[in-house]
Amino acid sequence: MEPSDTVPPGKPGLPPRWTSSAKSGVGTAGTAASRIWFTVSHGILNEIYWPRVDAACTRDFGFVVTGPDGYFAEEKREADHGIAMIEEGVPAFRLTNTARDGRWRIEKEILTDPKRETLLQRLTFEALQGAASDYRVFGLIAPHLINGGKNNTGWVGDYKGTPMLFATGAKAGALAVACSVPFLARSAGYVGSSDGWQQLNKTGELDERWQQAVDGNVALSAEIDLSGGGEALIAIAFGSRWEEAAYKAQSSLQAGFDVARRAYSAGWRAYQKRLLPLDRPAGASNLNSYRISAAVLSTHQPASFPGATIASLSIPWGFSKGDEDLGGYHLVWPRDLVETAGGFLAAGAVDEAKAVLAYLTAIQEADGHWSQNVWLDGSPYWGGVQMDECAFPLILADMLHRRGHLDSIEIARILPMIEKAAHFIICNGPVTGQDRWEEDAGYSPFTLAVEIAGLLAAADLLEIGGRTEAAHYLRQTADSWNDDVEYWTYATGTELSKQLGIEGYYVRIATADSADGASPLDGFVPIKNRPPADMTKHATMLISPDALALVRFGLRAADDPRIVNTVTAIDATLKAELPQGPIWYRYNGDGYGEHEDGRPFDGTGIGRPWPLLTGERAHYEIAAGRMAVAEQLLDTLEQSASSGGMLPEQVWDSTDIPERELYHGHPSGSAMPLVWAHSEHIKLLRSLRDGAVFDMPPQTVKRYQHDNTRAEVRIWRFTQKIRTVSHGRALRIEVEAPAIVHWSKDNWATTEDTPTARNAFGIQMLDIDTARIAAGRTIHFTFFWPDSNRWENVDFEVTVERARHDAHRGSR
Repeated sequence: MEPSDTVPPGKPGLPPRWTSSAKSGVGTAGTAASRIWFTVSHGILNEIYWPRVDAACTRDFGFVVTGPDGYFAEEKREADHGIAMIEEGVPAFRLTNTARDGRWRIEKEILTDPKRETLLQRLTFEALQGAASDYRVFGLIAPHLINGGKNNTGWVGDYKGTPMLFATGAKAGALAVACSVPFLARSAGYVGSSDGWQQLNKTGELDERWQQAVDGNVALSAEIDLSGGGEALIAIAFGSRWEEAAYKAQSSLQAGFDVARRAYSAGWRAYQKRLLPLDRPAGASNLNSYRISAAVLSTHQPASFPGATIASLSIPWGFSKGDEDLGGYHLVWPRDLVETAGGFLAAGAVDEAKAVLAYLTAIQEADGHWSQNVWLDGSPYWGGVQMDECAFPLILADMLHRRGHLDSIEIARILPMIEKAAHFIICNGPVTGQDRWEEDAGYSPFTLAVEIAGLLAAADLLEIGGRTEAAHYLRQTADSWNDDVEYWTYATGTELSKQLGIEGYYVRIATADSADGASPLDGFVPIKNRPPADMTKHATMLISPDALALVRFGLRAADDPRIVNTVTAIDATLKAELPQGPIWYRYNGDGYGEHEDGRPFDGTGIGRPWPLLTGERAHYEIAAGRMAVAEQLLDTLEQSASSGGMLPEQVWDSTDIPERELYHGHPSGSAMPLVWAHSEHIKLLRSLRDGAVFDMPPQTVKRYQHDNTRAEVRIWRFTQKIRTVSHGRALRIEVEAPAIVHWSKDNWATTEDTPTARNAFGIQMLDIDTARIAAGRTIHFTFFWPDSNRWENVDFEVTVERARHDAHRGSR
């Protein structure tokens, strides 16, 4: 098309941006025929996802109202917003936007057509001052097809005589917008220069000469004829071609809103009816928080990819992010996924929890690990390896088995997955490449707890499959790591512990063993989201609620003095007292959050409190037998939700900054809803009902609290060169290839040559019995590698120290 006055100016438009992550509602029909999901915030539609829950296709769709004498108002910015579910537990919404100047009200009912990939908005406009004919209403939509705001093309056209708006994306996909009443005017333009908002704000009219905007950040606009009573039904449909999208929009309009609503509600009623009755009396918000959380979990798990639940239908600080933030939070994190499966299981949604296990089995990498996060089809997005994510699926499999939801055939089917995962953990743990906050490598109490519990779970499942030797080895490894948890992560005699009057505390994370350090606690930890001048902290100076995982996963009792000391340290450094109650930070010095002035996180910032951590703290209180405290913390968690019941990732902990929509104790600009937080909410409801922590593994509790099992071995590896072994514990040397260990217990006065043996996981190992070596002696050793006919030419040493008899556990 040649440049002319019929071509909208400003190509390609402003750099595309997403929109607010503070969703007030999310929804979907949840049927295989309707692969479409939607989000709402600030009284309007935000991202609509199609054909997968990890593919956003719009930025937003809102309305502008104009009137006499240049009157111009945008419902998103110049109205007070109300939201309600059309029915309890059914994530379809009635939005009420009342102009702050008192002139008009817009009411919308929003849901998706269960039979088609169409979103329906039933719109009602009411004049509160003057007559309805004094006002004009315009719809504005910003296509961002398949996670991209660049290189979209939008145009005005017809489908078999019906006027519509259309757009196609650079990668794939098309959308069509149709209406049950006439469009009085239509226009296409480039964002920031010739989009509908710019046109109406400047002239009060749409320029109908602008029929097409090609290859840019485009926007489509239309004036809606509300002269017939102020009501209209608007359909937004998607397809691989624009004709397909138009057909779906037309078909949904013909069927009507009420037909879609009946089917939509019936489907959600059937889902909610299957769940356990964990409902609590509605509080001041008059919301059934349990049913909202259950709906949030299910909305994020698509029928087209059973089990694949994304972390959130949002992009943190999305208004500052563009196409470069391709994934946002609409990706699958294996950790979040297993936590979500626990929420499903706690609610009684067994099929959904089993679907998660099947999905994880399908996307496991060949070497046994799971990628840091993935698209729905299992393709990795970020490349990190987090050992807790590699162990969580084992805990899920065991939890399903223990609760009677896996039969012998199903267990046999998953055993290869279990074995591969366990093999990866024992070969690469206990050090993790990233902690659960995806930042630092080392020894994390949270990761250690999940790894050890995961190994014991895998041992039980492998034993069912007749793999007795493998099961025994996993338990020995778990015991060895469990005995060293304090060595790796418990700091004593620090300035903080002296200030607080406690012996010590578990740290957030400690560095991997190094030859020049007395212990991992002597290392320094980089804080990845802080300015360069403030990026490195001594390991003993970092505190985190992560240590409570040692109780949550059964390794330590709630009344273990070291746990109690750590709780004192956590509360002294990380607890924020907010209007709704106490909420905790991830760790001291955290930079993942808004800047002091409220600017969005841009790689650095200031960490804000996480309601999720209040749920985790409540579970600790349950483990400690303090049910009343846990109930209070449940109230705090629920009161941290938005007006629509969405639980945020973080809440704002500073003074109000109204111009940035930041209010003390209210959701910040990070992700909302956070599915993980909603899962924790459901598990907390279940735990309170049961009077016990719902997802605490019994193996760890029995083995390390009741039976007080001590390790038989301590493991030396090239990646973990231990310096000491307690007298009476075997020194286990593990290597990847067959070796002859040339060793001495008397400083090379005499030597022995002992070959390694291959164990059930293909690991070459040798156990040296220290019971026949006096305490204080040092074992010297090196390796001859027969396969390559070479010596290692480096000597290693491990000192036999006096046996330790300290109990790890409390009095439980």
